[in-house]
Amino acid sequence: MTEKLAKYDVFQAIADPNRRDILYLLSLRKQSIAEISSHFDITRTAVVKHLNVLSEAGLVRGEKNGREKIYHLQPEPLEELKDWLAYYEQFWHNNLNRLKFIVESNITK
Repeated sequence: MTEKLAKYDVFQAIADPNRRDILYLLSLRKQSIAEISSHFDITRTAVVKHLNVLSEAGLVRGEKNGREKIYHLQPEPLEELKDWLAYYEQFWHNNLNRLKFIVESNITK
């Protein structure tokens, strides 16, 4: 059996501010599409499209509950983002320390 490739990755999924806001809302508690939609000035259809992108990236999961679909956060894929950011945090830390050393060396001369 071949594994299905995701259409969206974590970086694409979090690129949109509305999707980041949806992730925040779902970090607070599980919510239906109607509950999520009530927080936005966009159509319910647009919210569903955003949820589909987040779902494709593995960041959220929707489960049928009667006539509603309830979404919850799946934060594990955010580890990839955290690791990527950690590398650049260390990069900037090292470069800023080097700059500080250069500036302080020139001040004492």
